[in-house]
Amino acid sequence: MKKTRIVLGGLLALAAAFVLIQLIPVSRTNPPVTGDLDPPPPVKAILRATCYDCHSNETVWPWYSSVAPVSWLVAGDTAEGRQHLNFSTWNGNDAERRRRLATGIAREVQEGDMPPWYYVIKHPAAKLTPEKRAALEAWAAAM
Repeated sequence: MKKTRIVLGGLLALAAAFVLIQLIPVSRTNPPVTGDLDPPPPVKAILRATCYDCHSNETVWPWYSSVAPVSWLVAGDTAEGRQHLNFSTWNGNDAERRRRLATGIAREVQEGDMPPWYYVIKHPAAKLTPEKRAALEAWAAAM
């Protein structure tokens, strides 16, 4: 009986902690788009399906982005992604910066670092086929 009370008390404490962490605010905003890039339509479709949730101000926030502690990870990854590369402010960069960003995109795609594996698990349409990789690399090389 004592073990049962200890287990139930532990579960109750865990449930209370879960409820309390929901009160910690997380920023899930989409600032205005101020200068979206304009690649060829096939490349734009690939970028939208694969990159825009983390690298634009047009994030589609999934339901689990409202549930802590996962919300902390999603919001943090999105903020970091926008900091490194934000397609919604692309035209605010000078030509040299856009060229460097495009080179970085090609490198990340070639090395298989983008999109991250954990993103592709929840978003299978984001998986880059060899044809999609080639299209992104050719677009980036032409920048």
